Amino acid sequence: MSGDFERVVERHRREIQVHCYRMLGSLGDAEDLTQETFLRAWKGRDGFEGRASVRTWLYRIATNACLDALARRPRRVLPDQLGPSGEPDGPLAAVDQPWLEPCPDRLLDLETPDAVVVERETIELAYLAAVQYLPPRQRAVLVLRDVLGWSAKETASLLETSVASANSALQRARTTLRERLPARRSEWTAGDPTAAEAALLKRFIAAYEQGDPSAVAKLLHEDAQAVMPPYPLWFASRAAIVRALSLSMDPAAATCVGRFRMLPIRANRQPAVATYLRRPGEDGYRWFGVTLLTVERGLVAAMAAFEPPSAEPWGLPDVWPADGTPPPH
Repeated sequence: MSGDFERVVERHRREIQVHCYRMLGSLGDAEDLTQETFLRAWKGRDGFEGRASVRTWLYRIATNACLDALARRPRRVLPDQLGPSGEPDGPLAAVDQPWLEPCPDRLLDLETPDAVVVERETIELAYLAAVQYLPPRQRAVLVLRDVLGWSAKETASLLETSVASANSALQRARTTLRERLPARRSEWTAGDPTAAEAALLKRFIAAYEQGDPSAVAKLLHEDAQAVMPPYPLWFASRAAIVRALSLSMDPAAATCVGRFRMLPIRANRQPAVATYLRRPGEDGYRWFGVTLLTVERGLVAAMAAFEPPSAEPWGLPDVWPADGTPPPH
């Protein structure tokens, strides 16, 4: 196997990265653990006996690498998991905390014919947030059984435990997941993007680019929620969200962050926007972040705004083109 190792294993790289992301909740950590997986595979290549496929072998290595990492790290969270919602009253204070991170859909569109299809139900933000409550081994059992479709025997073998223990861990994991997933999840927009979703995104972007909180308000459910890692303060109503936007969008306010430019994208199989910001006193628009939207009955039920350090994983430039035209995406 050593002679064509790279050709054989590289075709599975993106799929393994998605697996690590689902286990860890962090795109950066997933990239690191994918590298660790391939390093371990290279070192152990002479011991590969071919009793299972290379793909299964890599999943085994990746899962164990993720379990090793999870044993050393706290779970990743969203702000609404840390405490009650609040009201905007000034500049937000960031907190150094392991936050859950989004993943661009461009990394979820797997290219190999035998790859596991990345279903929205197992990659959307709410699912990943719920998975974070699971102990590492329960998390592994859930992903292996319910996402990858492994048998109880295969899962038990990987975890070096009995089939009965693996099945028990799976039942406990499913129970926790049911308790942690939002009650109205079944009402969210699902499947491929629709014309109605595209129209909603267009109105959402226009409202932000025009700096018009009242226009944003028309697109939100009354009980809409908004989280904004790395800021622990989060909002649980349309009124609170609009008040926060009024503070950040008003050019005359000391809390004004600047003007926005946005692009419609997809992340975690959800509608999203990529955001560029021109801060007060600056000339150009620079990369700011990504906001994922949860759409329910034609309106936004939840917003999750993230500030990834680079636009590169999203296939976008770090600076909006100087001529004003949207960057290709």
